[in-house]
Amino acid sequence: MTKKRSLVLLLTLLAGLLLALPQIAAAQDQNQNPGQDPAQAQAQAQFVDPPTRVARLNYVQGAVSFQPAGEQDWLEADINRPLTTGDNLWADKDSRGEIHIGATAIRLSSETGISFLNLDDRTVQLQLAQGTIEVHLRRLEPGNAFEIDTPNLAFTLAASGEYRITTDPDGNSTVIIVREGAGQVTGAGESYDLAAGQQYIFNGTDQLTFDAQAAPEFDGFEDWCQAQDQRENSSASARYVSRDVDGYYDLDGNGAWQTDPDYGAVWVPAGVAVGWAPYRYGHWVWIGPWGWTWVEDEPWGFAPFHYGRWAYVRGEYWGWVPGPMVVRPVYAPALVGFVGGEGFNVGVGFGAGFAGVAWFPLGPRDVYIPAYRASPRYVQNINITNTRVINVTQVNTVYNNYVVNRNAPAGRINYTYANNAVAVTAVSRETFVGAKPVATSFVRVTPEQLQNARVIEQTPLAPTRTSYVAAAARPARGTPPVAFTQRPVVARLNPPMPVTSHNVVHAANPSVAPRAGQPATTSARPVYTNDSVARAPQYPNTDARANINTNANANANAYGRQGANGNERASANAAAQQHPAVKFTPPTKAKDEDYDVHPPLNQHANTPAPAEHQQAPASHPAPAQHESAPPASRPKS
Repeated sequence: MTKKRSLVLLLTLLAGLLLALPQIAAAQDQNQNPGQDPAQAQAQAQFVDPPTRVARLNYVQGAVSFQPAGEQDWLEADINRPLTTGDNLWADKDSRGEIHIGATAIRLSSETGISFLNLDDRTVQLQLAQGTIEVHLRRLEPGNAFEIDTPNLAFTLAASGEYRITTDPDGNSTVIIVREGAGQVTGAGESYDLAAGQQYIFNGTDQLTFDAQAAPEFDGFEDWCQAQDQRENSSASARYVSRDVDGYYDLDGNGAWQTDPDYGAVWVPAGVAVGWAPYRYGHWVWIGPWGWTWVEDEPWGFAPFHYGRWAYVRGEYWGWVPGPMVVRPVYAPALVGFVGGEGFNVGVGFGAGFAGVAWFPLGPRDVYIPAYRASPRYVQNINITNTRVINVTQVNTVYNNYVVNRNAPAGRINYTYANNAVAVTAVSRETFVGAKPVATSFVRVTPEQLQNARVIEQTPLAPTRTSYVAAAARPARGTPPVAFTQRPVVARLNPPMPVTSHNVVHAANPSVAPRAGQPATTSARPVYTNDSVARAPQYPNTDARANINTNANANANAYGRQGANGNERASANAAAQQHPAVKFTPPTKAKDEDYDVHPPLNQHANTPAPAEHQQAPASHPAPAQHESAPPASRPKS
């Protein structure tokens, strides 16, 4: 009887499995690209892509310092170094700083500290430890979240606009001015909808009191912010470069635009040294999760080294070729190829016993294959959004041959400048891994040395303790009085663990936030606000009443949160990796009307002070017949 029952059970299971197979196959057919190789589809589901955007400190006035994720020391801020989750910034007394995340600007006033709790494709989450910031959110895409967390509340920006947020050093008060846009505050079991044209004052920690009144006049800090906005609004380079490519405004006045019959609009830098070449005047650092990342010395050297391609125009001078005008082009740590192989030897230039590293800039027709793990869709987007010359078919062909099938080693791919001695830069291993300046120690490679060279997939050098910050970095002139990790922070979204961090981000649950003078209660990292028990509705002393939601988590799905317990935010790439795209979708074209571009909100913005940066090298002759970018116009008075 037992054997017969077991046989019946086995036959039943087999029958159920056979019935389920067609449904499984149909589901796979729906999720798989009909023209996609099965191996490529499998690879698509295995990779977790890195974020397609970073932050960048583009302006420094006074003493601004930063603390990389996982480090204890504060250093003088390095303009052009990409910033990501876990990095901290501090503007000391009488200092200012400006950060960009694509088209969005974040300005820091005196004695202000922020931390990047999360920066990925769908979420920007900042901790404002103390001080004042101004945020100009030029575009908020559907399904994206932009959150600013202070010691007593979490502020979610609900629309593009301009916002000013101030938090006092003791963490008991936050003041929010909504110049334009809208947002929502969550804290102490309550949530409040904030409208434009108002100033909102929130006091307390475990219980919030608030006041709302008409927004005050612009002060000196906001006047400066408006002038910075006007600089971007009037940028001539915005005609050729997407506003989501940070640094387009830096190109004005530092070069000239011209039209090339092969590549279209090309930007030619001015004031560079004789013999200048892309990726030669700067240094390498290791920034997770991308790995080896290039940091250019020139103050304009962000956009041309992380987006687009470089071309040696008519064999005479270098020009930067931007990608198409699309929304959210994909950031790359360095658009270069590495040279190596048994036949390549620059040991004579270094001396006996030294190993060298060499690289070259990718041309407009070259396909970029990241050295880090990435999905086929990511490889498509990082190429298609950064060059107008190649198409998705070419990208797929190179990817399938080189990565999936391994039929064509990188050395057999025809890269434009791999064998061009003018383009190739070589340094010693110590210079590369030690984040040392390349310009003072590079070795010129001869055409004979490049005859037997081949392109390698990536540099085989692993980072060391000295690879994470520039060798020339100096100790900070000013540091925050209290470590950011020691300050309580109310978070609505649950930030991830920084990729490169050895530390844990701490946050206090607003429902148990400590009173002033009491030790902070911290958890391993910020948690969602628990608003299941809402207090009685309260309104500010104004006719423009703030709407109170009894449950701040009611609209959680609008900000990309999902999960059985409501405390998990979906990965930015989870959907794409579990369900590979049916077909390649071209990127959305960028238009100025899709961004918050308008005249200054005040009427007396002053011309911004010049940024502090290193001087560019000596100039080389500029090419003839070009269109000069006009200088930034002065805001109307």
